[in-house]
Parts: sequence; C-alpha cells; structure tokens
Amino acid sequence: MSAALQLRAGLGLDPWDVLHQGIARHSGLSIGTVCIVVGALVLLLWIPLRQRPGLGTVSNVVVIGLAMDATLRLTPAPGPLWVRVPLLVFAVVLCGSATGLYITAAFGPGPRDGLMTGLHRRTGRSVRLVRTCIELAVLASGFFLGGSVGAGTVFYAVAIGPLSQFFLRVFEPRRAGYPVTGGGARHPEPVPEGDPVRQ
Repeated sequence: MSAALQLRAGLGLDPWDVLHQGIARHSGLSIGTVCIVVGALVLLLWIPLRQRPGLGTVSNVVVIGLAMDATLRLTPAPGPLWVRVPLLVFAVVLCGSATGLYITAAFGPGPRDGLMTGLHRRTGRSVRLVRTCIELAVLASGFFLGGSVGAGTVFYAVAIGPLSQFFLRVFEPRRAGYPVTGGGARHPEPVPEGDPVRQ
C-alpha cells in the first residue's frame, strides 16, 4: 500500500519501484506484477549466496505486488501539490512502519533485503556499502527505463532509515523486562533498567 500511495503522489519513487515502473512501462505488465516477477528473480540470486527463505520471504514476493495493484485500483491520483506532498510523507512513514512490523515478526527477510545481507556476508563489505551499491544500480537502471525519479526519491532515501529504526524499536516484542527477538528467544539474563541493551 505504501508503494502504491507513493506512486500516486507522483513526486518520485523509491529505487526499487523506479525499476519496477520502468520495466512496467516497457513490458505492458502492471507494476505490481513486475514487483512480483523481480522479487522472484532476486530470490534466485539467493541460491549462490546460500540464503534460506522463510514464510516472510515468500509472502514479501507475492503479497506486496498484489497489494500494490489493488491499492492503485482503489485510489485515484490526487491532483494538487498540497494533497500529493502529505500523501508522499504518509506513504514513506507507512513503509517505515511496515518495515518494523515485518522484520520484528522474524519470518525471514524480503528478497531484496536478503540479497543485501547475503552479499554482505559473502564479500565482507559493510552493509552500508552493499546496500548503497544495490540501490544506486537499481535506481540507475530504473531511471534509464523511464521510472519516476524526483523529490520523493530523495525524501525516501533520507527518511526510510531513521523511520525503520524507530519502528523496529516500537514493535520489538518484550516480555517481563527481557528483550525478545522476533523469533521469541529470550535474553539469557535479566536486563537491568540502565543496561544499554534494553535502552
């Protein structure tokens, strides 16, 4: 839904959706269908990286594309800029909250996130460098294919990291004073109130 609303805002998409839109314009497929196909192809890249998909991984491939197309069918394109700017902000915040929810559920990363972590482990390069290289390559390819790049693209790039971190903290499960991972594993020792792990 967040991806579809950002598209409706018409101010620029996130890098992967720039690529999806560019491919959709040349293939005649809906952008949601392209999202599913690209997700499946990226998942194939997990094989040499020895990444293991989970329920969340498969759901990410299928559900996001379907939800995107459904949202686009149900929401008209807003015209005035004073409507599109708040819609863009809402879409990016919604994406940040969705990121926090699906990661803390711990059912496996999406194919694009798994590609990043897999390359990080295999190459020894930092997550920041690997993520930046992937995003720039995807963005350049999408732009070349005619995807929408604009202020919304820049806003997404700047805001999604802090928003994701914030919502990861908001949605992190906790039980009786113990930090809890998404899979339900408890910290072996009680964490004191002033401990930085708990904070």
